[in-house]
Amino acid sequence: MSAPTANVPENCIPAIAVEGLECRYGDRVVLEQVSFSVKSGEILFIIGGSGCGKSTLLRHLIGLQAPTAGTVRFAGRDFTHATAKEYKALLRSFGVLYQSGALWSSMTVGENVALPLELHTDITRKEREAIVALKLAQVGLSGYEDYFPSELSGGMKKRAGLARALALDPSIVFFDEPGAGLDPVTSLQLDELVLQIRETLGTTIVIVSHELASIHGIADRVIMLDRTKRGVIADGDPRLLRDHSEDLRVRDFLNRRGEPVAQGGGRNA
Repeated sequence: MSAPTANVPENCIPAIAVEGLECRYGDRVVLEQVSFSVKSGEILFIIGGSGCGKSTLLRHLIGLQAPTAGTVRFAGRDFTHATAKEYKALLRSFGVLYQSGALWSSMTVGENVALPLELHTDITRKEREAIVALKLAQVGLSGYEDYFPSELSGGMKKRAGLARALALDPSIVFFDEPGAGLDPVTSLQLDELVLQIRETLGTTIVIVSHELASIHGIADRVIMLDRTKRGVIADGDPRLLRDHSEDLRVRDFLNRRGEPVAQGGGRNA
Protein backbone atom coordinates (compact mmCIF):
# COMPACT_ATOMS: atom_id res chain seq x y z
CA MET A 1 0.00 0.00 0.00
CA SER A 2 1.41 3.39 -0.96
CA ALA A 3 0.28 6.68 0.47
CA PRO A 4 -1.45 9.05 -1.94
CA THR A 5 0.01 12.52 -1.76
CA ALA A 6 -2.14 14.96 0.17
CA ASN A 7 -3.83 17.41 -2.19
CA VAL A 8 -3.41 20.57 -0.14
CA PRO A 9 -2.73 24.20 -1.06
CA GLU A 10 0.84 25.36 -0.67
CA ASN A 11 0.03 28.91 0.42
CA CYS A 12 -2.38 28.66 3.32
CA ILE A 13 -2.41 28.86 7.10
CA PRO A 14 -1.11 25.53 8.50
CA ALA A 15 -3.57 23.28 10.28
CA ILE A 16 -0.97 23.05 13.06
CA ALA A 17 2.01 25.32 13.68
CA VAL A 18 4.47 24.55 16.48
CA GLU A 19 7.08 27.20 17.26
CA GLY A 20 9.98 26.97 19.72
CA LEU A 21 8.31 24.37 21.92
CA GLU A 22 10.12 23.33 25.09
CA CYS A 23 8.85 20.35 27.10
CA ARG A 24 10.23 19.36 30.47
CA TYR A 25 9.49 17.31 33.57
CA GLY A 26 10.79 19.27 36.52
CA ASP A 27 14.43 20.08 35.78
CA ARG A 28 14.72 17.49 33.02
CA VAL A 29 14.36 18.95 29.54
CA VAL A 30 12.85 16.41 27.15
CA LEU A 31 12.40 18.61 24.06
CA GLU A 32 13.65 22.09 23.23
CA GLN A 33 13.23 24.48 20.31
CA VAL A 34 10.87 22.14 18.47
CA SER A 35 9.27 23.83 15.46
CA PHE A 36 7.26 22.32 12.63
CA SER A 37 3.97 22.77 10.82
CA VAL A 38 1.32 20.46 9.38
CA LYS A 39 -0.67 21.28 6.25
CA SER A 40 -4.41 20.84 6.15
CA GLY A 41 -5.22 17.30 4.98
CA GLU A 42 -1.69 16.01 5.57
CA ILE A 43 -0.81 12.72 7.32
CA LEU A 44 2.18 13.43 9.56
CA PHE A 45 3.94 10.79 11.66
CA ILE A 46 5.98 11.68 14.75
CA ILE A 47 8.69 9.03 14.99
CA GLY A 48 11.89 8.26 16.86
CA GLY A 49 13.59 5.82 19.23
CA SER A 50 12.53 5.01 22.78
CA GLY A 51 12.65 7.96 25.16
CA CYS A 52 12.96 10.60 22.43
CA GLY A 53 9.83 12.50 23.51
CA LYS A 54 7.16 11.37 21.04
CA SER A 55 4.44 10.89 23.66
CA THR A 56 5.57 13.99 25.52
CA LEU A 57 5.19 16.06 22.37
CA LEU A 58 1.71 14.64 21.78
CA ARG A 59 0.63 15.50 25.33
CA HIS A 60 1.71 19.09 24.78
CA LEU A 61 0.01 19.31 21.38
CA ILE A 62 -3.37 18.24 22.77
CA GLY A 63 -3.18 20.33 25.93
CA LEU A 64 -2.61 17.63 28.55
CA GLN A 65 0.58 19.43 29.55
CA ALA A 66 1.57 23.06 29.17
CA PRO A 67 4.94 23.74 27.50
CA THR A 68 7.68 25.60 29.33
CA ALA A 69 8.12 27.80 26.27
CA GLY A 70 6.83 28.10 22.73
CA THR A 71 3.41 28.01 21.11
CA VAL A 72 1.00 25.62 19.42
CA ARG A 73 -1.46 27.10 16.94
CA PHE A 74 -4.42 25.45 15.26
CA ALA A 75 -5.39 27.16 11.98
CA GLY A 76 -3.59 30.28 13.19
CA ARG A 77 -5.30 30.36 16.60
CA ASP A 78 -3.02 30.27 19.65
CA PHE A 79 -3.83 27.17 21.71
CA THR A 80 -1.02 27.52 24.24
CA HIS A 81 -2.03 30.96 25.50
CA ALA A 82 -5.78 30.79 24.85
CA THR A 83 -8.36 32.10 27.26
CA ALA A 84 -10.67 29.53 28.89
CA LYS A 85 -13.37 30.24 26.30
CA GLU A 86 -10.93 30.06 23.38
CA TYR A 87 -9.35 26.90 24.81
CA LYS A 88 -12.72 25.12 25.01
CA ALA A 89 -13.54 26.09 21.43
CA LEU A 90 -10.17 24.88 20.16
CA LEU A 91 -10.58 21.54 21.95
CA ARG A 92 -13.56 20.91 19.69
CA SER A 93 -11.38 21.35 16.61
CA PHE A 94 -9.45 18.12 17.18
CA GLY A 95 -10.07 14.55 18.29
CA VAL A 96 -7.71 12.05 19.90
CA LEU A 97 -7.46 8.27 19.55
CA TYR A 98 -5.50 7.06 22.57
CA GLN A 99 -3.29 3.97 22.42
CA SER A 100 -5.72 1.66 24.26
CA GLY A 101 -8.84 3.25 22.78
CA ALA A 102 -9.58 4.64 26.28
CA LEU A 103 -13.21 3.57 26.19
CA TRP A 104 -15.26 3.72 29.39
CA SER A 105 -15.83 0.06 30.29
CA SER A 106 -19.13 0.76 32.08
CA MET A 107 -20.62 2.46 29.00
CA THR A 108 -21.78 0.93 25.73
CA VAL A 109 -20.00 1.73 22.50
CA GLY A 110 -22.84 4.07 21.56
CA GLU A 111 -22.64 5.88 24.89
CA ASN A 112 -18.85 6.24 24.53
CA VAL A 113 -19.20 7.80 21.08
CA ALA A 114 -22.03 10.07 22.27
CA LEU A 115 -20.05 11.41 25.23
CA PRO A 116 -18.35 14.31 23.39
CA LEU A 117 -21.72 15.30 21.96
CA GLU A 118 -23.26 15.37 25.44
CA LEU A 119 -20.38 17.42 26.84
CA HIS A 120 -19.97 19.94 24.03
CA THR A 121 -23.36 20.31 22.32
CA ASP A 122 -26.99 20.84 23.25
CA ILE A 123 -28.48 18.65 20.52
CA THR A 124 -31.34 16.27 21.33
CA ARG A 125 -30.93 12.60 22.21
CA LYS A 126 -32.40 11.58 18.86
CA GLU A 127 -29.88 13.77 17.05
CA ARG A 128 -27.04 12.28 19.12
CA GLU A 129 -28.15 8.76 18.25
CA ALA A 130 -28.18 9.62 14.55
CA ILE A 131 -24.63 11.03 14.73
CA VAL A 132 -23.42 8.01 16.71
CA ALA A 133 -24.82 5.67 14.05
CA LEU A 134 -23.10 7.72 11.32
CA LYS A 135 -19.73 7.74 13.07
CA LEU A 136 -19.83 4.02 13.76
CA ALA A 137 -20.68 3.42 10.11
CA GLN A 138 -17.67 5.52 9.08
CA VAL A 139 -15.35 3.19 11.03
CA GLY A 140 -17.08 -0.05 10.01
CA LEU A 141 -18.94 -0.70 13.28
CA SER A 142 -22.57 -0.27 12.26
CA GLY A 143 -24.89 -2.03 14.69
CA TYR A 144 -22.45 -2.12 17.61
CA GLU A 145 -24.08 0.70 19.59
CA ASP A 146 -25.23 -1.60 22.41
CA TYR A 147 -22.02 -3.61 22.78
CA PHE A 148 -19.69 -3.02 25.72
CA PRO A 149 -15.93 -2.54 25.19
CA SER A 150 -15.23 -5.93 26.80
CA GLU A 151 -17.18 -7.56 23.97
CA LEU A 152 -14.96 -6.05 21.25
CA SER A 153 -11.66 -7.21 19.79
CA GLY A 154 -8.60 -4.98 20.04
CA GLY A 155 -9.05 -3.65 16.52
CA MET A 156 -12.74 -2.97 17.10
CA LYS A 157 -11.90 -1.02 20.28
CA LYS A 158 -9.56 1.17 18.24
CA ARG A 159 -12.31 1.75 15.68
CA ALA A 160 -14.81 2.62 18.41
CA GLY A 161 -12.28 5.04 19.92
CA LEU A 162 -11.82 6.58 16.48
CA ALA A 163 -15.59 6.97 16.08
CA ARG A 164 -15.62 8.89 19.36
CA ALA A 165 -12.68 11.03 18.21
CA LEU A 166 -14.68 11.90 15.08
CA ALA A 167 -17.93 12.64 16.93
CA LEU A 168 -17.58 16.44 16.77
CA ASP A 169 -16.36 16.45 13.15
CA PRO A 170 -12.86 17.67 14.08
CA SER A 171 -10.55 19.06 11.43
CA ILE A 172 -7.58 17.29 13.07
CA VAL A 173 -7.26 13.83 14.64
CA PHE A 174 -4.28 12.78 16.75
CA PHE A 175 -3.39 9.07 17.06
CA ASP A 176 -1.20 7.64 19.83
CA GLU A 177 0.43 4.39 18.62
CA PRO A 178 -2.71 3.16 16.80
CA GLY A 179 -1.09 -0.12 15.74
CA ALA A 180 0.04 -1.09 19.25
CA GLY A 181 -1.23 -4.54 20.22
CA LEU A 182 -2.75 -5.26 16.82
CA ASP A 183 -1.85 -8.10 14.46
CA PRO A 184 -0.42 -7.06 11.06
CA VAL A 185 -3.70 -7.57 9.15
CA THR A 186 -5.76 -5.53 11.63
CA SER A 187 -3.07 -2.84 11.69
CA LEU A 188 -3.18 -2.66 7.88
CA GLN A 189 -6.97 -2.32 8.00
CA LEU A 190 -6.64 0.56 10.45
CA ASP A 191 -4.13 2.25 8.13
CA GLU A 192 -6.59 1.93 5.26
CA LEU A 193 -9.30 3.45 7.46
CA VAL A 194 -7.02 6.41 8.24
CA LEU A 195 -6.51 7.01 4.50
CA GLN A 196 -10.23 6.73 3.91
CA ILE A 197 -11.01 9.31 6.60
CA ARG A 198 -8.44 11.71 5.17
CA GLU A 199 -9.74 11.29 1.65
CA THR A 200 -13.47 11.50 2.44
CA LEU A 201 -13.44 14.07 5.25
CA GLY A 202 -10.28 16.05 4.47
CA THR A 203 -9.08 15.45 8.03
CA THR A 204 -5.55 16.38 9.06
CA ILE A 205 -3.91 13.37 10.72
CA VAL A 206 -1.02 13.34 13.23
CA ILE A 207 0.19 9.91 14.32
CA VAL A 208 2.75 8.96 16.98
CA SER A 209 4.14 5.58 15.92
CA HIS A 210 7.22 3.43 15.40
CA GLU A 211 5.47 0.94 13.08
CA LEU A 212 7.49 1.04 9.87
CA ALA A 213 4.80 -0.62 7.75
CA SER A 214 2.39 2.19 8.62
CA ILE A 215 5.03 4.91 8.32
CA HIS A 216 6.09 3.83 4.83
CA GLY A 217 2.55 2.92 3.84
CA ILE A 218 0.46 5.99 4.63
CA ALA A 219 2.62 8.90 5.82
CA ASP A 220 2.89 12.00 3.66
CA ARG A 221 5.64 13.22 5.96
CA VAL A 222 7.47 12.39 9.18
CA ILE A 223 9.33 14.36 11.79
CA MET A 224 11.89 12.31 13.67
CA LEU A 225 12.85 13.18 17.24
CA ASP A 226 16.18 12.33 18.85
CA ARG A 227 16.80 11.85 22.57
CA THR A 228 20.31 13.33 22.47
CA LYS A 229 19.41 16.43 20.47
CA ARG A 230 16.09 16.81 22.36
CA GLY A 231 14.46 17.84 19.13
CA VAL A 232 13.85 17.18 15.44
CA ILE A 233 16.64 15.60 13.39
CA ALA A 234 14.64 14.83 10.22
CA ASP A 235 11.57 16.18 8.45
CA GLY A 236 10.31 14.85 5.14
CA ASP A 237 8.96 11.95 3.10
CA PRO A 238 9.91 8.77 5.02
CA ARG A 239 10.61 6.83 1.84
CA LEU A 240 13.13 9.44 0.70
CA LEU A 241 14.66 9.76 4.17
CA ARG A 242 15.01 5.99 4.40
CA ASP A 243 17.18 5.86 1.30
CA HIS A 244 18.83 9.28 1.14
CA SER A 245 19.07 10.93 4.56
CA GLU A 246 22.60 12.10 5.37
CA ASP A 247 21.99 11.19 9.04
CA LEU A 248 22.77 7.54 9.78
CA ARG A 249 20.40 7.57 12.76
CA VAL A 250 17.52 8.37 10.43
CA ARG A 251 18.43 5.71 7.86
CA ASP A 252 18.98 3.11 10.58
CA PHE A 253 15.57 3.77 12.11
CA LEU A 254 13.66 3.78 8.83
CA ASN A 255 15.42 0.63 7.65
CA ARG A 256 14.95 -1.12 11.03
CA ARG A 257 18.63 -1.51 11.75
CA GLY A 258 18.41 -1.37 15.51
CA GLU A 259 18.10 1.70 17.71
CA PRO A 260 19.30 4.98 16.20
CA VAL A 261 22.88 5.92 17.09
CA ALA A 262 22.82 7.56 20.52
CA GLN A 263 25.79 9.92 20.23
CA GLY A 264 26.95 12.53 17.77
CA GLY A 265 25.21 14.59 15.14
CA GLY A 266 24.79 11.87 12.57
CA ARG A 267 27.42 10.03 10.52
CA ASN A 268 27.57 9.79 6.79
CA ALA A 269 27.85 6.30 5.35
